[in-house]
Amino acid sequence: MTFTDNAAAMREALLVTPDWPRVAGELDAETVGAILTEAAKVAEGTVAPLNPVSDRVGASFEDGRVTVPPAYGAAYDALAEGGWLGLEHPEALGGMGMPLTVFAAVNPLFERACPSFMMSAGGSRAAALLLSDWADDELKADWVPALVAGERCATICISEPEAGSDVGRIRTRAEKDGDGWRVTGQKIWISFGDHDLRDRIGHCMLARTGDAPGTRGLSLFFVERGAGVTCTRIEEKLGLHGSPTCALQFDGAPARLIGEEGRGLPQLFTMIRHMRLTVATQGLGMALAAYAVAKEHAEQRRQGGDPKAPAVPIVQHPDVRRQLLAMSSRIDLFRLALLEAACTADLSDEADMARLNAWMLPLVKNFGGEMAFDTAHAAIQVLGGAGFTKDYPVEQYLRDARVFTIYEGTTGMQGQDFLLRQSLAEDGRALELFLARARAECEGHDRQLAVIERFAAFAEEVRKIDDRERLLGLADAFLRAGWVAVQAWLSVRIAGSEAERFFMARAMAELELHIAAAGG
Repeated sequence: MTFTDNAAAMREALLVTPDWPRVAGELDAETVGAILTEAAKVAEGTVAPLNPVSDRVGASFEDGRVTVPPAYGAAYDALAEGGWLGLEHPEALGGMGMPLTVFAAVNPLFERACPSFMMSAGGSRAAALLLSDWADDELKADWVPALVAGERCATICISEPEAGSDVGRIRTRAEKDGDGWRVTGQKIWISFGDHDLRDRIGHCMLARTGDAPGTRGLSLFFVERGAGVTCTRIEEKLGLHGSPTCALQFDGAPARLIGEEGRGLPQLFTMIRHMRLTVATQGLGMALAAYAVAKEHAEQRRQGGDPKAPAVPIVQHPDVRRQLLAMSSRIDLFRLALLEAACTADLSDEADMARLNAWMLPLVKNFGGEMAFDTAHAAIQVLGGAGFTKDYPVEQYLRDARVFTIYEGTTGMQGQDFLLRQSLAEDGRALELFLARARAECEGHDRQLAVIERFAAFAEEVRKIDDRERLLGLADAFLRAGWVAVQAWLSVRIAGSEAERFFMARAMAELELHIAAAGG
């Protein structure tokens, strides 16, 4: 499967996504097709050659500074010059003003090419959105167009040594200094927290400004690399070697308050949607890459068959075809889920669409990550012993993809969010919205409808549980059951395809396994 094939598949998926015409508005199919085609060319020709370099050369740290592979510079320039860094940002701030759905359609192509390099763009995109929403006019005008144009870079600084997912334990402090602020503390796990791609790097960070406990005393600040900011190390990691994961020390660093004091976490969460969608695109991109290698190998590798005749391509063996179909069907259904989540994000000015988007985000974030790792694992199996060597890239894909279900919220966090804050909150409003949409679209598709109704019955039993500890214990199973239901719903959009038949043959059995795991 070439990059062009992937772009074409995304175009087809957009056409069967019911809300896409509302999102697209006057954006015509020809323009979207041209964007996807050009993205495929840039991803394949400019970004993909970086992938082996990113793994084997990686980032280095010396004398407090980080160096990335030299080839990164020209590739980042190409992304900037092509407008790819500002695809979904407002035209008034230098972006292309495209819907978020266009970003979700395009970004898997770049993530397929080299996810560790694309981490350089992720933080800057998120920071540009955050500053657009909350920064004062001066800071916004100074930094957002520069980030969108690729002239500067930025990060999101949250985690600390004693405060990972539990952000209420953040200890970094900000103290007033005249008309400004100064920040002191340590931040860790900061992707591209330091590098030599650009001289100016801005850090959007949470710091404590009062004595209120938990998250109530946290405010959002902007700190530029320079006086008072030191990179103390980069992490030695399993994968994504070309993405420097930095520990940063702030010692009285000059800072600017973003938005309202004490409202840092709610403000920060305005860009969490974008970051979790980005992880979903990473997952799809990596799965596409692994599947392409497996499919090409199966078509070219000759083994077995009649011993009196030449060996046959292994794709002729039924079990190899089964493995390839398992990979491709999962990809096809996930592509539909990604676009559905992106469309609901674009339409989130409508309260019910905002609820449905929040309900779907934990699913696409987590299962995109799982799909990437599982597809790389399956691709290694198709390649056999060759897949375990560095002669093929699938072993790198396996290592690179492993972190996708960890950052931006682990699987356990996504499960708790999906069950407690999305499915049970507001009297189950978001869950009911999903069920109504799924039932309407699955009408006349008996197998899909049976899966939806079984999940609905399971959800109703879960809603009766008033023991929080028990709910936390079954959150993972509920998350997985919900994902089966979502795939069953979306499979009607490709009814009659191999992907739909393969998934639906197993859907009810898989759902029952998750319900059993929950004790249901």
